[in-house]
Amino acid sequence: MVFDTVASMIAKQLKMDVKDITPDKRLVEDLKADSANVMVMIMDLEDTFNLTVDDTAINSLRTVGDVVKYIEDNQ
Repeated sequence: MVFDTVASMIAKQLKMDVKDITPDKRLVEDLKADSANVMVMIMDLEDTFNLTVDDTAINSLRTVGDVVKYIEDNQ
């Protein structure tokens, strides 16, 4: 469920088909997100999942799966 929500949010933010988003996709290298996209996604995720992403954790969120795991571990 978390993955589906995250994938939908990323697809909307990056204007791409949600079917192209898989847990192993890297946000920057594969999905072509830039730093502004990543920051908007982080803010949206914080609002949607009612959590705060630690600034030190942001650099470790490289793949869609990393984002999902972070959310699941911190809810």
